[in-house]
Amino acid sequence: MRFSLALPRESLSVRVLRRVLGDALRGLGVAEDCIGDILVAASEACTNVIQHSRTPLDYEVWARVEDGMCVLTVADHGRGLSGEPPEAGEQAESGRGIKIMRALVDDVTFDTHPGQGTTVRLSKRLTWKDEALMRRLAGDLVHSAR
Repeated sequence: MRFSLALPRESLSVRVLRRVLGDALRGLGVAEDCIGDILVAASEACTNVIQHSRTPLDYEVWARVEDGMCVLTVADHGRGLSGEPPEAGEQAESGRGIKIMRALVDDVTFDTHPGQGTTVRLSKRLTWKDEALMRRLAGDLVHSAR
């Protein structure tokens, strides 16, 4: 499964992403706790775009599920960063979202170019409900390969 969205840089867009992505993952049979982790991490990445990109342009989200992984890419066309984004200290207001993303998914990477924007990539190995469509399809593929 793959899809992409171009979203306006406003807070309502985060709810739209959560709905579309959550419904897609539920439809595939991903376990609810896994979906929750992905949605919170995605929300943090999108909120960072809304708060920090300083551009009137839309931002883009690409999602793909393959080989038991969910990979999300969130890209803006803003000012970019001058290096790796700082993580929050114990009492810091800014940077907590990055810690949250890193705690909830398996891998978080940043690609930033000053004046051109920032891309955040989130990857998480999926867990499935017992009755998941993807799990049944995987079993059918194993049987047909024998």
